[in-house]
Amino acid sequence: MTRKRVLFLCTGNSARSQMAEALLRHYAGDWFEVYSAGTEPKGVHPLTLRVLSEIGIDASQQTSKSLQVYQGKMNFDYLITVCADAERNCPYFPGQGMRLHWPFEDPAAGEETEDAKLQKFRRVRDQIAARIRAWLDELGLPTNPSE
Repeated sequence: MTRKRVLFLCTGNSARSQMAEALLRHYAGDWFEVYSAGTEPKGVHPLTLRVLSEIGIDASQQTSKSLQVYQGKMNFDYLITVCADAERNCPYFPGQGMRLHWPFEDPAAGEETEDAKLQKFRRVRDQIAARIRAWLDELGLPTNPSE
C-alpha cells in the first residue's frame, strides 16, 4: 500500500503545523507520510515539544521548514492549512491534491504568563488531536491502537 502524503501548513511552522505533523504521524503513520512547513518559518517553539512530550510524543527531531522546501519538488495528496494567514497566503502549487482548512488559534501569540501560555498550547494540541481523529474516522482509517 502506498501511503498518502500530507502537508500541514501554517505561518511560522513553530506550533500548530508541528503539532499536527507529530499527531498524525503518531495516530496514523502507517497510512500517511506526514510533513509540515510554514510560509514564514520561525523555528519549533519549545512549548510545542513540551506539550507533545506530555502525551508521549517525541517531536524533538522535527524542524521548522519553509513551504519552498516542498514547492515544485514533492506532490501531496492533502494540503491542510491550520491558520488563516497560511490559507490566504499559500499559493496553489503543482502536485497539490485535496486542500483542507482547519483553523486553530495560535498558541504562541499573546503576552500571557508562561503558565497561561502553556495552558493555551495544551488546549490547541488537544483541539488538533481531536480534529485529526475525526478526520481519520471520516476516512474510515483506524488510529494507532495504543491510543
